[in-house]
Amino acid sequence: MKRLMLLAGAAVMAMSANAYAQEGDAAAGEKVFRKCQACHAVGEDARNKVGPQLNGVVGRMAAGVEDYKYSKAAEEHAETTGEWDADELFAYLEDPSKFLGGRSKMAFKLRKEDDRRDVIAYLAQFNADGTMK
Repeated sequence: MKRLMLLAGAAVMAMSANAYAQEGDAAAGEKVFRKCQACHAVGEDARNKVGPQLNGVVGRMAAGVEDYKYSKAAEEHAETTGEWDADELFAYLEDPSKFLGGRSKMAFKLRKEDDRRDVIAYLAQFNADGTMK
């Protein structure tokens, strides 16, 4: 029983550490997002560009923006990904094609962990309609 309690405690600590590791600075993320604006938009007037608009991306189903043509790899991987959460986005942003296991339309990679955390924190502020939370 004692061993079971220790294992459960370790699991909770690992999950908490992982969630903490994904936290970022939204203000810094807004600056990082400038690199993304050529292809993506957020906010109340956001529209699809080369990439889909990213309003409400945290918690949205993968490949879930209507009227956007995703890559075959993104469409095939969407069921596996499910809803985008910070962990999934963190992995995707590091290397989109590797994450999907096939070609992604997003050739840009955010290699720095802090940049990925920060841009996720920035995007997490937007509701699906583009308003701020």
